[in-house]
Amino acid sequence: MTLPHRESRPAPYTVSPDVCLDLGGRTALVTGAAGGIGRACALRLAAAGAEVRAVDRDADGLAELTARAAGLPGAIEAQHFDLTDLEAAERAAVGADVLVNNAGLQLVRPIEEFPPEVFASVLTVMLEAPFRLIRGALPHMYERGWGRIVNISSVHGLRASAYKSAYVAAKHGLEGLSKVAALEGAPHGVTSNCVSPGYVRTPLVERQVADQAAAHGIPAERVLAEIMLADSALKRLIEPEEVAEAVAYLCTPAAAFVTGASLAMDGGWTAH
Repeated sequence: MTLPHRESRPAPYTVSPDVCLDLGGRTALVTGAAGGIGRACALRLAAAGAEVRAVDRDADGLAELTARAAGLPGAIEAQHFDLTDLEAAERAAVGADVLVNNAGLQLVRPIEEFPPEVFASVLTVMLEAPFRLIRGALPHMYERGWGRIVNISSVHGLRASAYKSAYVAAKHGLEGLSKVAALEGAPHGVTSNCVSPGYVRTPLVERQVADQAAAHGIPAERVLAEIMLADSALKRLIEPEEVAEAVAYLCTPAAAFVTGASLAMDGGWTAH
């Protein structure tokens, strides 16, 4: 199913970014960088001057990303590996000043039908890998007395939905991990926060429309309005570039006192 066309917005990075940020001389690592939120974050941080390590298992998507970054103040280096390789994940994070834990996967099934091996894979990629990435990045951040950890959580890190046991469990765990990193990192100049969006216009969301339709017993064309956006006061999807601007804000000097927080970008979902 093709989701409704996005609102008219300027093409990202053809104009001055909205949030003033200078990351010249900084190294950033973004997971799940080949598309969606991760791609937007990688481009945004490179636009701010960072040297970005873009991690994904999608080699073609990484090649497209690096080509798109040509001409930006910073640079993007593609790192092609799967985050289930936890040792590789921890090594990749060594030397990073900014860490954006974004990679994720989704399966919509009732608990009694949810494959245990998929549950384990979701928690590995979305909770254990972020732990290993943070573990790898912190010594350098502590040494420099500065670091920014931004965990792309979800409204499902704050609220549960039926049929998403693995995703909800992983995002709730990520919220807790982020807070622990905030407490430990505070004396060292390191902040750790979550950005928790509702439904974002990404391939991950598009792929779950059919699963949602089957789980709820409704046609696919009704999923967006009746399931995905039912609890959102704003009846549209979030654009990946909007999430990237929130990530950028958390890396600015103005956000130096923001740590252990979860920035909800859910269109009013959690206001209920």
